[in-house]
Amino acid sequence: MSPLITFRVAFKALGRNKLRTGLTMLGMIIGVAAVITLVAMGNGAQAAIEEQIKGAGTNMITVNAGNFTQGGVRSGAGASSSLSEADAAAMRELPDVQYVASGVQMRTQVVAANQNWFTRIQGTDVDLPLIRAWPTRIGAFFSPQDIDGAAKVAVLGATVNEQLFGADGDPVGQVIRIRNQPFKVIGVMGGKGQGMGEDMDDQILVPYTTVQKKLLGIDYVNNITVSARTAEGTSAAADGIAFLLRTRHQLAPGQEDDFIIRTLEEVADIRTQATGTMTTLLAGIAGVSLIVGGIGIMNIMLVSVTERTREIGLRLAIGASDASVLTQFLVESVVLSLAGGLIGIVAGMLL
Repeated sequence: MSPLITFRVAFKALGRNKLRTGLTMLGMIIGVAAVITLVAMGNGAQAAIEEQIKGAGTNMITVNAGNFTQGGVRSGAGASSSLSEADAAAMRELPDVQYVASGVQMRTQVVAANQNWFTRIQGTDVDLPLIRAWPTRIGAFFSPQDIDGAAKVAVLGATVNEQLFGADGDPVGQVIRIRNQPFKVIGVMGGKGQGMGEDMDDQILVPYTTVQKKLLGIDYVNNITVSARTAEGTSAAADGIAFLLRTRHQLAPGQEDDFIIRTLEEVADIRTQATGTMTTLLAGIAGVSLIVGGIGIMNIMLVSVTERTREIGLRLAIGASDASVLTQFLVESVVLSLAGGLIGIVAGMLL
């Protein structure tokens, strides 16, 4: 028979048992739609996981001041004054670096009206929310003009805001006192939770120049937080920063670094493991669904062959070849698969 006649006979055979044909297609429809829907949900979950880990700092590099030694006494990491804003400005020119934020830290008591709270004051730059993927929940973050002018403005972490103004309080425009100096609250950061072993919400963010000039009286920075352009380029960015700082600080070959560079490699490993696990899960679901759909069609075709032994015998008696009979049943199974698959694709995309 010609292919056209073969398809016409296949459609007639399937039309004689509409309920069975529909139920067989339903198995394929559900299988294909489930695969597409689960893959979409899995990709969405994977993207959400990567975004959360990125917010924790997958691309982040921290550069801290190194050890300070005087009279044989070593003060430990972060004690030296080797880092400066000029170092941070030079890092911005590196090709693998996207954002840079200078940092100066201190801890002190903060007073707001009749409330007070002991917390960390984080002097930082305008790029920090971009590095940490950390938006403001109320108000706004400080601007480059605030950095240049060492403005007395503050952005509260969620924990500090709750302690000083209540969980639902809007402190924008209020004045808090840090070391008896008034600071105007211009915003509240969104909740960040735990990060690197500490409560990220228990801090107040202010321009680092303000901490330098008006709170500590220093001209250096304690740390520089950097974000690489991509997670894969983090190592290259760290190597570039190390070379840059050794050159700028005029360190001789073999001389110990006066800075410490750390990348969050463990976080990157978690991201890789999560991605691999999600991929394996989706591949397993897709495989099982396709196998179940195929077995369903196989069973129906087996029943169909058993029911149509008279038809098969008649066709063989009048000269049909074994191949033509086999082709007839294969065409029927292909029609079931294609029809059910196409409907399943549409249903899966809608879901």
